[in-house]
Amino acid sequence: MAGRLYIAPTLDLKRLLGGIETLDELLASPNLAPRRPLSMLHHAAGGPRLSTAFWGLTPPWLKVLDHAPHCARAESLDSRAMFREAFAARRCLVPVSGVYVWKPQPRMKQPFLVTHHQRQPLLLAGLWCRYHTTLTEHHDSCALITVASNALLAPLSERLPAVIAPPQARRWLDPATPLTEARALLTPADLELLGAFPVSRRVNDPSHQDWACAHPTGPMHRWTTAQET
Repeated sequence: MAGRLYIAPTLDLKRLLGGIETLDELLASPNLAPRRPLSMLHHAAGGPRLSTAFWGLTPPWLKVLDHAPHCARAESLDSRAMFREAFAARRCLVPVSGVYVWKPQPRMKQPFLVTHHQRQPLLLAGLWCRYHTTLTEHHDSCALITVASNALLAPLSERLPAVIAPPQARRWLDPATPLTEARALLTPADLELLGAFPVSRRVNDPSHQDWACAHPTGPMHRWTTAQET
């Protein structure tokens, strides 16, 4: 499960995915916790649009903000009313530099940062919704979609957000894309795509917002050709 995100200030979204309409600046954070603002990409007439949303899906009928889910299991997108409509019509992408996970150990949990193996940006699959407070004002919110972890990362976390490849980003965002095609993109990451390295336990406290939270304290775990034999 994705409990925290790392979004570097150097994340070059326009290089990763051209033709973006920017309504808000990309929100960077060394240790972003749920129920905080983050940047998301969603479909617009002129192409992908970057805007700010609350991390926790809050449909208009939700009564308790603490019940806003920050993640949705890919397997439940069709069965849960909260996710069904958003999956069909309002899919989004959350650009990040990495995702923190915690590996269970006998006396404590060791935090790891899961990143692209070459430390490139990642586009995480998500859902979003909007509710209007007045005729002209509104609030957007989103949740990440999780899938089972691949064989490399399963010892660290059973589930991770689904990663959408940049060439598939517009198809994912477009509500006209058939749902069968959108579902097919929600798979565990390729073994070669992601790596993970241990980080300081300072990241355990979401009030710690220094960039040292994401600094490696050990080598990166990566899939090698030797593991395939």
